[in-house]
Amino acid sequence: MNILVTGAAGFIGSHFVRTLLSGGYPGHEDDRVTVVDKLTYAGTLNNLPPHDPRLTFVHGDICDAPLLDKVFPGHDAVVHFAAESHVDRSVTGAEAFVRTNVLGTQALLEAALRHGTGVFVQVSTDETYGSIAEGRWTEDEPLLPNSPYAASKASADLIARSYWRTHGLDVRITRCANNYGPGQHPEKLVPLFVTRLLDGQPVPLYGDGSNLREWLHVDDHCRAVRLVLDAGRPGEIYNIGGGTHLTNKEMTGRLLALCGRDWDLVQRVADRKGHDFRYAVDDSKIRRELGYAPRWSLDDALRGTVEWYAAHRDHWDAPEEGADGGHTRGY
Repeated sequence: MNILVTGAAGFIGSHFVRTLLSGGYPGHEDDRVTVVDKLTYAGTLNNLPPHDPRLTFVHGDICDAPLLDKVFPGHDAVVHFAAESHVDRSVTGAEAFVRTNVLGTQALLEAALRHGTGVFVQVSTDETYGSIAEGRWTEDEPLLPNSPYAASKASADLIARSYWRTHGLDVRITRCANNYGPGQHPEKLVPLFVTRLLDGQPVPLYGDGSNLREWLHVDDHCRAVRLVLDAGRPGEIYNIGGGTHLTNKEMTGRLLALCGRDWDLVQRVADRKGHDFRYAVDDSKIRRELGYAPRWSLDDALRGTVEWYAAHRDHWDAPEEGADGGHTRGY
């Protein structure tokens, strides 16, 4: 199989590609992979295996239709990870999110249709559902996004579904919980807190820290995406959960303990605009139909993640844009 993977110089997409090329996905040992990535601030070629004969890298924008027409021929499937994904950035600058997440997805779908690509996996997020006070979202829940980021992903999902319903394109949509793991860009909660705590710097916590998230290790997420690629049904949506729910304050406590720091390094900051209170997905569908189950326990995986950042300072110890290094955001 020849697979086109978008955004695979970033955190999640690169994990998917590295695992596939290293033989981690049964049945894909001979696959060839083409990566299309714009190499924005969150992407780097260092995330991809060097000199692998089964890997082709194309530096480009998924909104560039002529480029896509050059790349798409000969590919059997698309796994679409590419996205602007940081909620805080979307609050202060939504245009890039609409362009990449909405128009970029539409450009890819149109290219897949033109070139007869077999399967299109649209990788999305539980944030499209909004916030849930109790219980868990099933795939049948209405989309009620509350941030420009979530709205752009919900729009992309709806456009993707329309290409299945209107054109018969084999589109499969996944919606995952909050990811974490080695190699994540330090704008997200876990790596932001870990890298700052390792340096003895304060960390920002939104409000009273009671906002609740479900946590999913990147390896479990990518295995689930592979299952959907291999055996998912056209037009279907699959929630992907990690099984562990923590408030932001509880997550902060765990990271403080793992980094050997105290609560005096935690700074309370004003809550984010439109901050969703609680996320929780019902992932019984993918468990039942495709045999998915998370393998990583939060305790072990979080410890391993902290150890990885401590051992790989070159990955994150470079100055970010902005006078404050981009690290005044809260969670």
